[in-house]
Amino acid sequence: MFEFKIIAACPVTGARAGEFVTRHGTVETPLFMPVGTQATVKAMSPRELEEIGASIVLGNTYHLYLRPGAAVIAEAGGLHGFMNWNGGILTDSGGFQVFSLSQLRKITEDGVEFRSHIDGSAHFMTPELSIDVQQKLGSDIAMCFDECVKLPTTEDTSREAVGRTLRWAERCKNFHKRDDQALFGIVQGGLFEDQRLLCASSLVDIDFPGYAIGGLSVGEPREEMYRILDVLGPALPKNRPRYLMGVGMPDNLVEGVARGVDMFDCVLPTRNGRNGNLLTHVGRINIKNAAYARDFRPIDEKCGCYACSNFTRAYVRHLYKCGEILAARLCTWHNLHFLVGLMKEARRAIINGSYPDFYNGFLRSWFAEDVGNDL
Repeated sequence: MFEFKIIAACPVTGARAGEFVTRHGTVETPLFMPVGTQATVKAMSPRELEEIGASIVLGNTYHLYLRPGAAVIAEAGGLHGFMNWNGGILTDSGGFQVFSLSQLRKITEDGVEFRSHIDGSAHFMTPELSIDVQQKLGSDIAMCFDECVKLPTTEDTSREAVGRTLRWAERCKNFHKRDDQALFGIVQGGLFEDQRLLCASSLVDIDFPGYAIGGLSVGEPREEMYRILDVLGPALPKNRPRYLMGVGMPDNLVEGVARGVDMFDCVLPTRNGRNGNLLTHVGRINIKNAAYARDFRPIDEKCGCYACSNFTRAYVRHLYKCGEILAARLCTWHNLHFLVGLMKEARRAIINGSYPDFYNGFLRSWFAEDVGNDL
């Protein structure tokens, strides 16, 4: 059910345009996946997601396991039927949330004992349970259960997490039975190049249909993230999709694509949108600022989304000041349209052989200055 192929590649960079086939249609890469943590992308309906061009969304195993439970979703016909979404779905393993949301947790070789952030109830998440939940959710792409350490971290702590991640990846693959669901391995290793390369080569030996890069965009300087991506590019199979987890800043996406990344996700566009922080081609703006009280331009004059085509900055600011729900809806709509559209622009540039021009032009506009990154 799962097939990935490269349609075009940039001869100057590692950028690739590809497509992979799932049982819910063909997904074109590079792409940005809106995050629907609890079976919904906040402030957006499935129909609106289709309108902005989203082809795949992300759901989260940890949250859906706790509420409403995998059995309920399975009875509804899986996550697609439960949330009435006809496109692709990728489910995170829940590993990041187990390690980041639970203050009281105990890591063993078998799995992680943790307490729910909702009601404090005790749970024990194993690689097998994570895969079992994801199979019941029926996502098109499932993720291996991994150990994600916070940065900065020591070399020894990171090495131990890499070892456990690899052993858990073996268990995940052995337990996984759905042939209509692709299972991706996750490369860990912090900012240590040798650990990243060891983790990547070991996962390739296990043989997954796709590979994710975890443990980045967690507070490290962006140059450090790019350094790790540069190291991992040659180490990952060219004929398998590459997914950079939790990255959503536009410049990070454009840089990631230049380093061979195919897939991205992040809560940034929805979370920031709900708070009035907007992405534009000339950088970020906070629409709640007084400077926009009489600004009758669209949010982004280069954007054709519903919000930009119909409303002004002054009106959206007014909605925020009045506490109107429509403010969060319009800003979320715009931010998601911006990132989904940005990746579609990148794809066209790769296919047309103009990715270096696209890269240089976008970053100059985004930073409103020559940042010295010309290709």
